[in-house]
Amino acid sequence: MSEPTRAYRSPRRAAQAAATRHLILTASRELFTKQGYAATTVADIAERAEVALDTVYAAVGPKPVVMRAVLESAISGTDDAVPAEQRPYVAEIQAARSAPEKLRRYAAAITEMQPRLAPIVIALRQAAITDQECADLWNEISERRARNMRLLAADLRTTGELRPDLSDDDIADIIWGTNSPEFWNLMVTERGWSHEQFEHWLADAWARLLLARPPT
Repeated sequence: MSEPTRAYRSPRRAAQAAATRHLILTASRELFTKQGYAATTVADIAERAEVALDTVYAAVGPKPVVMRAVLESAISGTDDAVPAEQRPYVAEIQAARSAPEKLRRYAAAITEMQPRLAPIVIALRQAAITDQECADLWNEISERRARNMRLLAADLRTTGELRPDLSDDDIADIIWGTNSPEFWNLMVTERGWSHEQFEHWLADAWARLLLARPPT
């Protein structure tokens, strides 16, 4: 009996495919954030990325799938979606022993993430007004972020340092609101705060709002 044929994967082809995907995601992000989702066509993306139209569909997909890929890329900092539990900063937060240390690490992660995430989230929210697929994606991401904040609240609760009058849902909602791309845009983009100023304030505000014994 002959051996079953094994699929051959060329490292060179894989690298070329990854490079092409990166070009498409970069071009899509630029177009979505500068001229809007509705005004951007797949042909525009192909032209900006300098690839064939069919390549966009083959490498990523139709425009709604491209928007999702761009958003997931902004969240993960890579060209692929990465589940929250697999992100390095989440492991660092979970390993931290005190609530202030967890909050400082998360504030640093948010500050590192928002410059790439906030512009595309704003573009998605604008698109969601008239595009149902974008509205569905917006609601999905918003709910996913809320679930992750409840997990963070439960992790913070294990330290015994949270205010007893706040439930885990309260804790999650407070963090959910203040870690949002919209809040980042208000303070950094519109009010001109530096990244360092925002990170320091966020960690300090969370500590004062959420801890039974906030720093003095």
